[in-house]
Amino acid sequence: MEQSIVASNPVLFMIAVLLIIMACYTALDLLTTLLTIKRYKRLVYIGSSCSMGVAIWTLNFVVIFTLDNSGMAANNFSTIIFSLALAIALAGVGLLAISYKTQVLQIVFCGFMFTMAILSNYIMGTSSLNHSLDFNPLSVFSTLFSIFILFVAALAILFHFNKLSQSSLKPVSTLLMSGAIIEGYYLFVRVLPMNAKNEVGEFVPLTPFMLYLTCFVSLFILASLIASSTIVGRRLAKSDNTVSDVRYALDQSAIVAITDANGIITYVNEKFLEISQYEKHELIGKNHSIINSGHHPKEFFTDLWLTISKGKTWHGEICNRAKDGNVYWVDTTIVPFMKKGKPYQYISIRSDISSRKKAENALKESIKELEDMHYAINQSLIVAITDDKGIIIEVNEKFSEVSGYGRGELIGQTHKIVNSGYHSKEFFEKMWKTVRECKVWKGEIRNKAKDGSFYWVDTTIVPFFSEEGKPFQYLTIRYDITERKQSEEMLHRQDKLAAVGQLAAGVAHEIRNPLTSMKGYTEFLQLDETDENKQEYLEIIMEEINRVNEIVEEFLQLAKPQALTLEMKNLVPIIQNVVSLTEFEARKKNITLFSDCNDEEIFVRCDENRLKQVILNFIKNGMEAMPDGGFIKVMTEIKEDKVQISITDTGIGIPPEQLKRLGEPFFTTKKSGNGLGLMISFKIIESHLGNVFVESEVNKGTVFKIVLPIKPNGSNEKISITL
Repeated sequence: MEQSIVASNPVLFMIAVLLIIMACYTALDLLTTLLTIKRYKRLVYIGSSCSMGVAIWTLNFVVIFTLDNSGMAANNFSTIIFSLALAIALAGVGLLAISYKTQVLQIVFCGFMFTMAILSNYIMGTSSLNHSLDFNPLSVFSTLFSIFILFVAALAILFHFNKLSQSSLKPVSTLLMSGAIIEGYYLFVRVLPMNAKNEVGEFVPLTPFMLYLTCFVSLFILASLIASSTIVGRRLAKSDNTVSDVRYALDQSAIVAITDANGIITYVNEKFLEISQYEKHELIGKNHSIINSGHHPKEFFTDLWLTISKGKTWHGEICNRAKDGNVYWVDTTIVPFMKKGKPYQYISIRSDISSRKKAENALKESIKELEDMHYAINQSLIVAITDDKGIIIEVNEKFSEVSGYGRGELIGQTHKIVNSGYHSKEFFEKMWKTVRECKVWKGEIRNKAKDGSFYWVDTTIVPFFSEEGKPFQYLTIRYDITERKQSEEMLHRQDKLAAVGQLAAGVAHEIRNPLTSMKGYTEFLQLDETDENKQEYLEIIMEEINRVNEIVEEFLQLAKPQALTLEMKNLVPIIQNVVSLTEFEARKKNITLFSDCNDEEIFVRCDENRLKQVILNFIKNGMEAMPDGGFIKVMTEIKEDKVQISITDTGIGIPPEQLKRLGEPFFTTKKSGNGLGLMISFKIIESHLGNVFVESEVNKGTVFKIVLPIKPNGSNEKISITL
């Protein structure tokens, strides 16, 4: 006979309905929470599944015990408990699908699993009573379909009705779900009737066992729901506390602002107000253009918006302007929050980096100054760094340029590579003693370039020492003073020439008259002297008188101004002529003499005879320095607006101490000579507005360099000067 729910006790039925509504609401509440949190997802999912399973199972439990008059259900209590577990499992499968996506397919699947949970609970309850079921398949299908539709509608309203918030839609969905569960059992009793002894309309009496059992189950369900809600609430409260702590820490350290999808500010923290100096009401409802400093171009912000509108996080540094007009820099991270594939708000997290930017700018300026100083030093100074043993570890370009050595040739070497041999061993020992005592050394050094030429440098050596007071490296700063030294040498020669000229003017006249008398009387004595020995002595006297007379003549050349006529001449044939004149004499002395010139015409303003005299004098000096033969090379080359004539021999060389005195009157390196020849040669070249430089190394040879200004071809103007 058909049996309806109304045959059960109304008190128990109302209790069951209230429990269903409560359990459904709890399940939906936990489900919406599950979709919005990242932590504790497993715990919330279990709580939601248990609540939904209890909601489906509760009415089935009440119906079973209100229809049980035989005590069979009490004996099959394990089956009833299993039906609860099955309801929780099926509800859990449905909720698992919808926890990943809330699309239509997932909602349909979840509704289907809820429907199957109700059907399985009813069948297992009937089985626990050992009742048979008579059913019509069509009626059963239509019943299942109506239950399914109610579940799907409840879930669709909750997740796809966008006009209202979920908090407003949750009670509606709860009532629909509760109705689906209650209607399901009501319809199942109709379409799947069970045999029972109660008549329609007759209340089932509440036996003590049933009352106690119902109270126990009710309390169990309420306790389970309260425990589930309490545990979840505590977890969420803990999570909220964590979020609050994080937010507090963020507010204390970062500048935070929230904007909507259009960039309108909806929230700012105290740090934002503090640094921007705006009030809260001045910022809310505005966009960030209110603090735009104008420092960044339009393309900068276009790129920023293009990035975050695609849902990507943007990170960069922005210069803003406070209310008082001062600018400040912030390191900014903008995080877009997405909804259905589109950003609905942006959170900007900034940190003040104004101090860092000022430090960076100051550092850039310092680096720029250092680079400028480094460039200036490289352009003007010769710099080298050596270790404590004097090994070169760094050189600048100027060092390579002046020395002629490449950087790779200098690194790893000592400064002996440019040692000219001019300075004594004691000179360098004193220098090293000074710097090893952590004192700065200053002095002038003559070095030798790779091509063999010499150059002078004014040198400062600065020692760098460790905390223990021991030098670990030396910085050597030099600047080229070759021209200055050459000018000093030239001035020194000019001073000597002037002194000799003054001496000659006074001495020549005083000596010449006595010499004339001495020469006359000596010649007179020679005429009357018949003794050969005395005659020999008189000849010696005459030779010495003639020698003194020659010296006086040279003195007079220095003392008396002599007119020179400078004309435009081709220097190349002049040199070739001098070389031709001396070539035979050189060959007799086993000396190879040759000239080297790449130009056919080099025009200079000169007195041809005087210039030949100087070149001839330097070549003969070279021959006399090579008693055993050797080589003399006369090389002519153009350097900028000057011509350099280098006369190089491979003779015995001149020691440094003698080289300093070269050109002094009566100082000579020859066995015979008065030292006035070089002085006159220097004076002739200086009258041509040129210079003479001498470089020499003992046992290697000497180089006389004549430097003259050159003139363009065609300028034939004569100039008369006094020597």
